[in-house]
Amino acid sequence: MPALFAHLQPLLRCAALGLACLAAGCAGLPARGPQAPELAIPVSAQTELGRIVAPFNAKPDGLSAVRPLPQASFALDARLELIRRAQASLDMQSFQLAKDKTGLLILRELRDAARRGVRVRLLLDDFYTGGLDRLLLALAAEPKAEVRLFNPFVNGREHTATRWLDFFTDFKRLNHRMHNKLFIADGAIAIAGGRNLADEYFLRSEGANFIDFELLMAGPVVPQSARIFDGYWNSDVVYPLQRIVRAADPSEKLAAEFELATSEQHAPWPDAPLENDILSEPPLREQLARGELRWMRAEAQALADSPKKALGTRPPGMETLAHRWYTTMAAAKSQVLVVSPYFIPGDEGMERISAARARGLRVTIITNSLADSDEPLVNVNYNRFRVALLKEGVELFEVSTQQLKRNTQIRSLLRQARGRLHAKLALVDREWVLLGSMNLDPRSERLNTEFGVRVHSFELTQALLYAYLLDDIEGVYRVVLKPDGQSVQWVGTGDEDNEVLDDEPDSSLLTRLQLLLFSWFVPTDQL
Repeated sequence: MPALFAHLQPLLRCAALGLACLAAGCAGLPARGPQAPELAIPVSAQTELGRIVAPFNAKPDGLSAVRPLPQASFALDARLELIRRAQASLDMQSFQLAKDKTGLLILRELRDAARRGVRVRLLLDDFYTGGLDRLLLALAAEPKAEVRLFNPFVNGREHTATRWLDFFTDFKRLNHRMHNKLFIADGAIAIAGGRNLADEYFLRSEGANFIDFELLMAGPVVPQSARIFDGYWNSDVVYPLQRIVRAADPSEKLAAEFELATSEQHAPWPDAPLENDILSEPPLREQLARGELRWMRAEAQALADSPKKALGTRPPGMETLAHRWYTTMAAAKSQVLVVSPYFIPGDEGMERISAARARGLRVTIITNSLADSDEPLVNVNYNRFRVALLKEGVELFEVSTQQLKRNTQIRSLLRQARGRLHAKLALVDREWVLLGSMNLDPRSERLNTEFGVRVHSFELTQALLYAYLLDDIEGVYRVVLKPDGQSVQWVGTGDEDNEVLDDEPDSSLLTRLQLLLFSWFVPTDQL
């Protein structure tokens, strides 16, 4: 009995907290009050980064400059180097900033930039900010820094259990999240893609790491991105941190806690990246030191959902990012290759795929296997469409840690950690690249807000095909129909044996049954 009671204690505490909250009456969102719009600081030749990108802003052809960041160490190096070199402004928007080595390091570098006189604007979705309030308050106390929260939680912020209680008592509002990822330095150089600000997105986790993608950008696409950032920063669903969080302790105590939490002991500087990345490009810090960057010139357009999507409404004439992506893919002439960690086509998606196949388009889809998905309920719902996809003639691949580790380079990067797909990409006709934060699932399409970039570039497409071996895919399972045409099997790639499996790779029957049971209670449109 004592042991059983010990296990029940956390549940009893959660119940007590919940009852106390209900008894006291949960607070609602505070009034925002009138607030003057705050806009991005335009790129200027008075800053080092502004001078470096000046040639791209001056050319009348309207083309932007882009550079792929497929490798995590180079992507983190680029972000940190830009923070350290910024002289005017840093605008950062993210779905998640974790309280780990990477997240704490980012906070420290932003604080140091603010103390140098750089205006820092940090916009976070509020879903993953549990345990961060005091650190964020310390950052926001810097005269040149401000932190704002998208669609914030109001009640029980410091405890996971009470946050969940708040979530379900205000489900209609809090179910909408800002999934965008965007970083802009001095209005000159931007980074967009799928990476959150946490260890696992930069191969720094001992548990599981993500294979992801980002794009470094300069030229006209950067002010486009800045206008989108401003639209979110000034929107009705974004609140200054201090309107939501109150700290009883003096600012000096918060600053001391911040100093300790973000010290070198807890937030070490990452190992230096290799001499060159997989595309034979040196790290950004070396190129910036020389004052010249090697870019691909391309037509690029930044696009995003309206922040008002979080209110469950869509402004008249405002298309969702998902609709724009599907329109681009529908215009394909020969082939569409989709990389999405979470993939649920739904009935509408199956209709689009069927129409594409009827026109003779080659359709390839790469997603996570069940065992290597961090959202297995999504995978269970995707499974319902596998046979139909294969019958349409879709080429279907699933990423697997065991398969990935047969590649020597990837094995050395992942070490003992699991490897999961997190990149969100679509390659259309080897001419167009669609990238950003959007997954091809109902949640991205209907509930969350997303940011993306559409690039017209054969050169960029070829670089991605090479970097991710998309013309000769290894480290994945090819999913095919069994001879009966009613079920699937998995064929290994990248080795001599090419093993064939009749059951979900690396997952137990019990796991599959549990997930199937849970999937009955979670509507597909919430995934």
